[in-house]
Amino acid sequence: MKRSFLGRNALFGLLGAIAVLTVVPVATIMPAFAVDDIEGADAPDLTAVKAKLDAKDYKGALADLRDLAQDNQQADVYNLLGFTLRKTGDFATALTYYNKALELKPDHKAAREYLGELYVETGDMAKANQQLASLQKLCPAGCEELSDLQKAIDTKVTK
Repeated sequence: MKRSFLGRNALFGLLGAIAVLTVVPVATIMPAFAVDDIEGADAPDLTAVKAKLDAKDYKGALADLRDLAQDNQQADVYNLLGFTLRKTGDFATALTYYNKALELKPDHKAAREYLGELYVETGDMAKANQQLASLQKLCPAGCEELSDLQKAIDTKVTK
């Protein structure tokens, strides 16, 4: 009887080990997202919005983004809303959307860059430099967002 008891425990132990070895790698590969931070397969398609922004059709992009924002609390949507509003001169509302994007995803590099550019445009260089410092931490080897914000700051300083 003792022998079958050990055999059964060994079998359960083996099955448990297989389950753990199967689940743990899958769990570590899949990132954990907050409920309202939709990225990946669930992220809205922003291709049409980006095309409108490239064409400087801010009114059209704004309408599309507002529709998307009703159904998606997602950092990229809020960041692009902030960008579009900043380009139309609505700095106060743009600031609200950049902050929402960063609330959802504090390491969102584009939101940090665009928020810094908003501060440059409104003359708040101290806050622009705070965003620059955040990007320096996020991009220790450099990144496009860091160099773009640095360029905006340098241009403002030399004027």
